[in-house]
Amino acid sequence: MFRSVCLFALIVAAPLAQAQQHEARLVIRDHKFEPAELNVPAAQKIKLLVENQDATPEEFESSELNREKVVVGKGTITIFIGPLDPGRYPFFGDFHQSLRSIPIT
Repeated sequence: MFRSVCLFALIVAAPLAQAQQHEARLVIRDHKFEPAELNVPAAQKIKLLVENQDATPEEFESSELNREKVVVGKGTITIFIGPLDPGRYPFFGDFHQSLRSIPIT
């Protein structure tokens, strides 16, 4: 099974965005994150739902986001992040590190 590093990309948002919360969703299917890249607004709190549709557990991990959380098989977790500056914040499934690749963009 193939695991790729996913990138969490942020875009610039309106100045009043700090008071708002944005909800985003990732799905783990066949040991891959979908979508592979997720665009969310900068300067907002993000409520990230991660749904694991596989039968086996996976771990959502990101050093840049300072998050590491197990998603049980057929389970969903909620991760709160931000507000963040515009940029790219890599994340990956830690349980399949030997199978991941790092795309160069």
